[in-house]
Amino acid sequence: MKARSLWFSSPREIEFREEEAEPPKGDEIMVETLYSGISHGTEMLVYRGDVPGDLELDPSLITMKGSFRFPIKYGYSSVGRVVELGAETTKLCCGDVIFVHHPHQTKYVIPETMAVKLPQDVSPMLGVFVANLEAAINCLLDSEVRLGESVAIFGQGVMGLLITQLVRKCGADKVFTVDRIETRRVVSRKLGADFTFDPDNNPAQAIRELTDGIGADVVIEASGSPDALDSAIKSAAFQGLVVVLSWYGTKPVTLRLGEEFHRQRIKIKSSQVSHLNSALTPRWSIKRRMDVVLKLLPQLNLGELISDVFPFEEAQAAYDKIDKTPEEVLQVVLDYV
Repeated sequence: MKARSLWFSSPREIEFREEEAEPPKGDEIMVETLYSGISHGTEMLVYRGDVPGDLELDPSLITMKGSFRFPIKYGYSSVGRVVELGAETTKLCCGDVIFVHHPHQTKYVIPETMAVKLPQDVSPMLGVFVANLEAAINCLLDSEVRLGESVAIFGQGVMGLLITQLVRKCGADKVFTVDRIETRRVVSRKLGADFTFDPDNNPAQAIRELTDGIGADVVIEASGSPDALDSAIKSAAFQGLVVVLSWYGTKPVTLRLGEEFHRQRIKIKSSQVSHLNSALTPRWSIKRRMDVVLKLLPQLNLGELISDVFPFEEAQAAYDKIDKTPEEVLQVVLDYV
């Protein structure tokens, strides 16, 4: 059986390839894709060629092919329907709607253990947020936001807006958000931010003024902009924590560490979804994190985050829009139906 997959052939160029989708064997399942989500952070770095070419693919994402030197089949937010089962499958049935960390492709065969069955009360299209929610929850586990603390979030793309909603659930007292795009700031206030700022208007000073000169207890950098990290450090309270969720790829980051960072004893921590906070691993696992994701899917305002839906065959136009007019988009979804 033939399937069509999307590859990045060179920076900012895609191509469709025909691939074989053999009937499932043993514990395998065949999936017919309904929707897939484009990551506006990591995936767009790959699309633009802003990832070091000698970096190896994440070994946990075995469905990706090629290399960062191009060509590469890349993506990790696929929602589909199970259409065929191998003889040794035990958990899924034909017709089940599932999420898979898989690149953009019309059909594929995977081990049953890679599939995550979506709740029946969740629209299949909203399943494309599973991967981002995993990363957002991981970030919250790394940041250890406490009841009554103030939180500043730099970047109000999809990741930032998910985190804005989650810190409210964690009991944050004041939530400050920063983004250059006005429409995102509007959505941010709607989804839980108390105050939103343009990064060009000295948000660090405003955050200090609104916290009686203290600064934010926790600052999360989720913008993907190297310039934001310096401002994030300036926004943090004495002995505060700055959590860097962004991956900057090949973009250099210049920091002024002789100022607030040194005297304020600021801590900077990386958050990356492949691994859990080591302090939590006696109790937390990847499965437990996914269980939380599935519980949150119907609770969060996710429909508000979908700005555009493109047919799979028009994927080049979807990437072009994200790349050239980011102020017009939030989550872009590819539709295979």
